[in-house]
Amino acid sequence: MKPKFIALVVVIILVLIFLIQNTGVVTLRLYFWKISISQIILIPLAMAFGFGLGYFVAKFTGKGQKNKKAE
Repeated sequence: MKPKFIALVVVIILVLIFLIQNTGVVTLRLYFWKISISQIILIPLAMAFGFGLGYFVAKFTGKGQKNKKAE
């Protein structure tokens, strides 16, 4: 097996263990809303939102692009 595949499997297993251990219900308060949601749902949603926001900020500010060689 390739080392990248093994590392990916290990990371996936660790993430699943982390999520399974955080199954409690939490109350999310945002201004006037009050939502009760399981942590196992909230954590991946927050991570996806953070990654997406970081991606769009990097894309629109021009950061994260590879340096172009001067001609």
